[in-house]
Amino acid sequence: MTTINPFVFPGLRSRVVFGHGTIAQTGAEIERLGRKRALVLSTPNQVADAERLADQLGDLSAGFYSGATMHTPLEVTEGLLASLPRDGFDCVVALGGGSTIGLGKAIATRTGADQVVIPTTYAGSEMTDILGETAGGEKVTRRDPSILPETVIYDVDLTLTLPPSLTVTSGLNAMAHAAEALYARDRNPIITLMATDALRSLSGALPVLAKNAGDREARAGALYGAWLCGAALGGASMALHHKLCHTLGGSFNTPHAETHAILLPHTIGFNAAAVPDLLVPVTKTLGGTPGVALFDFAASLDAPAKLKDFGLSEGDLDRAAEIAAKNPYWNPRPFDRESIRALLQDAWEGRRPPQ
Repeated sequence: MTTINPFVFPGLRSRVVFGHGTIAQTGAEIERLGRKRALVLSTPNQVADAERLADQLGDLSAGFYSGATMHTPLEVTEGLLASLPRDGFDCVVALGGGSTIGLGKAIATRTGADQVVIPTTYAGSEMTDILGETAGGEKVTRRDPSILPETVIYDVDLTLTLPPSLTVTSGLNAMAHAAEALYARDRNPIITLMATDALRSLSGALPVLAKNAGDREARAGALYGAWLCGAALGGASMALHHKLCHTLGGSFNTPHAETHAILLPHTIGFNAAAVPDLLVPVTKTLGGTPGVALFDFAASLDAPAKLKDFGLSEGDLDRAAEIAAKNPYWNPRPFDRESIRALLQDAWEGRRPPQ
């Protein structure tokens, strides 16, 4: 008989609409929330999609803004809010990946507006009450109920044109959420089940999509896995992996998904030395020890493996280690500046983690 220890499960608090063509339900979801004026958000790369969605919403649209920026700079959020009348919108619709979702969260927590999120990548932040914002060269992360989106619309069709490279890095980013949830301080059996199924779904879908980006079944599997990864992260606390990704992204402007993909084998390998039993789902899904298994899986997808390929110098690693060590997240394995510096060196060089 399995022993079940006491636990707290925070629940699944966002409404999820999943399927093909579900973006057509955006207006109905806005009305379901009792809202009447939705501001559509996107990055510059998706401005045409945002404009099209705003047009389709008709009288429910308060227009669109296409200036969402990676790592959610504070000046972008404050500049947008200063340019808009507060009574001009009562809802935000974030169409895109983590950059757009982050901006929607930043607006919602400051104004009380509801959020409808339509993810087009596998970032997973749409299912969390976590907001990371950059200011003064550092990224600050906080959690608050006002940050959590009310409704998330997953439309598999919107991911069919996601480029293979972004598919892979975004998928590995999602897998990082699931892997850290397995050993989170506030983990519970439900979160572990979700994280395990997420790893299974994404590890099955990503190799297919790396070869055939238009495979609809694999796209559905990947998006389902990404939802589970985000929900797992939303129900558990973050640890070393996310601390290092936030440090590198916020202070050195490294690309978000690529940073997660590169660091994942090294951070999980580091913690596997302390909690191998909690990372058994990684081992069973991918085979081998967790760090090596994730490294080899990423390599099989031709994912980026070296931090130095994204503009980081070895001197930057010294500063990154200092930032991460001075204000650390809880982690199952204790660490200091020297151990983090060594981990970052391995990731900078793209070295395969030890067995």
